[in-house]
Amino acid sequence: MTIAVLGAGGGGLSAVVELTQAGHNVVLWNRSPDTLAAHRANGGVRHRGVFGDGLVVPSRMTSDLADALCEADAVVVCLPSIVHGRLFADLAAVGCQVPVVLNPGHTGGALHLRAIFAEAGAALPPVAEFSTLTYVARVDAAGVVNTTGRAGQVRVAALPGGAAAVEWASRLFPGCKAVPDVLASSLSNVNLVLHPPGAVLGAAWVEASGGDFTFYVEGMTPGVGRVLEQLDAERLSVARAFGHELPSLVAEMDEIGTVDPVAAKAGQTVEAIRGGVANAAIKAPDSFRHRYYQEDLAFGLLPFVELAGIAGIPVPVAEALLKLGATAVGGDLLAAGLTAGRLGFAGMTREQLMDSVRN
Repeated sequence: MTIAVLGAGGGGLSAVVELTQAGHNVVLWNRSPDTLAAHRANGGVRHRGVFGDGLVVPSRMTSDLADALCEADAVVVCLPSIVHGRLFADLAAVGCQVPVVLNPGHTGGALHLRAIFAEAGAALPPVAEFSTLTYVARVDAAGVVNTTGRAGQVRVAALPGGAAAVEWASRLFPGCKAVPDVLASSLSNVNLVLHPPGAVLGAAWVEASGGDFTFYVEGMTPGVGRVLEQLDAERLSVARAFGHELPSLVAEMDEIGTVDPVAAKAGQTVEAIRGGVANAAIKAPDSFRHRYYQEDLAFGLLPFVELAGIAGIPVPVAEALLKLGATAVGGDLLAAGLTAGRLGFAGMTREQLMDSVRN
């Protein structure tokens, strides 16, 4: 089986390692040839962490999307949602019809893909999205991926007609738990709740220190924790309005394996997050250009607020974080973000949106 992995960041490289070790034929695509140059020089993808220390060799590394897809049985997208739009348009242009697995889908990834394919007049392939990236990983300057965590469980859902994509997702990434629709998977996006409170409330510390503190330990203060818990309560209310009873953030992270399990089971949010081994050494954003601002506000909180509007659920904490974050970052942060229009549900009622995501 040939799998095209799109994206050469920490997630994509970790997927290359895991899938290659599992015996799959893997093609690695990245838009920038410069990003692939280090891996060509290394003779493949060098890695350390939960998959051991070593080197895996993809069957091909390319910046040509059509070339990456030409023999693929399935496509795995491991990219930030901030670049999804361009990639989805390119996938539509090359006529991608093999199953697509968004690892992760972030908030609304599958809906975004469907809207772009519809705008292009392209037939929709089977599409599934994960609630969360299956890895905690970072890439160093030499191109070595350090994978410090592999999710024990993630939620997966498909758009109508996308059962084949869920089958591929489950085959490629053990630990998938199917949920009824992509609203449930999108609203299970851990980063939607985990990142904005610390990023926004810690903005001055980020600017003053260049992010020289641990985001999930030193930055996870009791005050940040209280805001996070209120944001999480809003998320659960919106999910409930769409017919889904979802776990709390720390319960979800306990299933993934990125928090202290004892504190999580006791409902101790701050202690659970601070005690997670996989995230313990991760530094805070070094500037407002970091994805915790650029992605998790415009492509995480914004679509969440849009979904809340369709559901008729007030989300004052989410709206406040979005407004404060966008103001602090400055510029036109939200201009390219995921609005209801870009997700394809502008003007829909709650019932219409629910019908559009269910078989």
